[in-house]
Amino acid sequence: MNDDETLLQFPCKFPIKAMGLNSHDFDTRVVEIVRRHSPDIPEGAVNSRISKSAKYISVTVTITAQSKAQVDAIYLDLTEAKEVVMAL
Repeated sequence: MNDDETLLQFPCKFPIKAMGLNSHDFDTRVVEIVRRHSPDIPEGAVNSRISKSAKYISVTVTITAQSKAQVDAIYLDLTEAKEVVMAL
């Protein structure tokens, strides 16, 4: 399999998770970044979870991914955001 190949068949549902310090606007920021590449995020597609210590928050946005390039671009933007500690 070369770099352009993937086991996914597009379009498909794809969950994108980002983690960072718990702040009042972290989930909004993550959705804003994802929406640059996938503007049609349906209601109920965003879930947040705060860590037991309440220091961190994870936000999962489930999109209908159209291509590997789209998913890669989302991850690139998320990892470049200073407030995102990790993206999965």
